[in-house]
Amino acid sequence: MEDTLRVACIQMNSGDQLAVNLLRAAGLLQQAAEQGARLALLPENFAFMGGSDAVKRRAAQPEEASEALAFLGEHAAALDMAVIGGSIAFGDAGESRLRNTSVAFSADGKRLASYDKMHLFDVDVQGECYRESDLVRPGDEPVTVRIEGWEIGLSICYDIRFPELYRHYSAAGCEILTIPSAFTVPTGRAHWEALLRGRAIENQCYVLAAAQCGVHPGGRSTWGHSMIVDPWGEVLGELEEGEGVVLAELSHERQQSLRRQFPVLQHRRGVLSA
Repeated sequence: MEDTLRVACIQMNSGDQLAVNLLRAAGLLQQAAEQGARLALLPENFAFMGGSDAVKRRAAQPEEASEALAFLGEHAAALDMAVIGGSIAFGDAGESRLRNTSVAFSADGKRLASYDKMHLFDVDVQGECYRESDLVRPGDEPVTVRIEGWEIGLSICYDIRFPELYRHYSAAGCEILTIPSAFTVPTGRAHWEALLRGRAIENQCYVLAAAQCGVHPGGRSTWGHSMIVDPWGEVLGELEEGEGVVLAELSHERQQSLRRQFPVLQHRRGVLSA
């Protein structure tokens, strides 16, 4: 097993044209591969972003016919690079709500795992109302996947605010946490970096956070600031604005050294009664 893993987080300004989004994603994945990445993470809703719930429902394809899903497998194999497809909205027959799903592929294009977003964004923020549960049905369970010798815990965006999910992942042996996102500007400005660094520090895991950025069809604005954070909470790379790729080298040896010197994961005693 290699001690190091070069990873990439891809930042996008996805719109409501599937073909255009996939073309942009293809170019950014190519950039990541050319710069030596062995694993690339795309943002939430990389293939379709923006518009009303009705537009999103019409655009959502069933899993078995999903162009975005086929794109992921084809590009992972063509680039010889593992790819975690941020999230895709799947529309299942007979279901009124969609699934918001992160799908992981190996470097040979084999589908390894799928995770359905568990926590849905039903909030009111600075005069804007979001009701993700009107469109999406929540997932039921955490999902881990092994890629390039690393154990990875999958999550999506709003999940980041629920530390018990990531505690589950670290207890299950995860070394990397993936958090593809489309954070709003107000919540991103206030909490994005603090939450990412917090999840990394408390679980002594690397955190990969690929984000949407800019203004999308329908007027929604997203924060950007795609980021890679190490187990000590240090930011290894960040892309503040615009589409692009941020890369970093992860080290098993550094992570294990930190866990030996500061064995916080071994000190946990469970939930204490009030």
